Amino acid sequence: MIALPQKIVCVGLNYRDHAEEQGVALPERPLLFAKWPNTLIADGDAIRIPSISQNVDYEAELGVVIGRRTNGVSVDDALSFVEGYVVANDVSGRDLQFADGQWVRGKSLDTFLPVGDLVPASEIADPQALAIRAVLNGEVMQDSNTSNQIFGVAEVIAFVSQAITLEPGDLIITGTPAGVGAFRDPKVWLQPGDEITIEIDGLGSISNPVVAA
Repeated sequence: MIALPQKIVCVGLNYRDHAEEQGVALPERPLLFAKWPNTLIADGDAIRIPSISQNVDYEAELGVVIGRRTNGVSVDDALSFVEGYVVANDVSGRDLQFADGQWVRGKSLDTFLPVGDLVPASEIADPQALAIRAVLNGEVMQDSNTSNQIFGVAEVIAFVSQAITLEPGDLIITGTPAGVGAFRDPKVWLQPGDEITIEIDGLGSISNPVVAA
């Protein structure tokens, strides 16, 4: 499990196939939002569904852990500020997210960010060439590659650092590919008794049971 970050910066709508499944245009710049540290849990910990949200979704994501103070860096230099990478699941209360008109509450419920162990950046030759999957109760729901990101890791770090100073240990989660439950027909929501697994080649996997809070 990673150390507690000061900030968790998230990127929405950052895979081409995810934009296509929604029928929306590709964003012109990274769409940022935040999750709070109360969301963090480890591999094997339970995702707890609260009574205030009935439409809880999974999102396979590549997480990036910052290694040193980062402010105003260029795209060319950005990856040198990365300590390592993690598997992450941006669990989302879609009913809260869509009803609120902004995303922080629906994204920041307790236990809504399972994260795996850190893999040093030196072990990942190219963060834009990683297969990424979500598997729900043994069924593959998301199956894509980080090469499908609209804004790559270096672009995201540079964009964030122009506005927000990143500190060592800060976590950026970089968006999810197509196949989330909200845009399936019929929709698929996490239910007590489920197990959701996120896999990223080179980084391993995390599996979390789902329970009622």
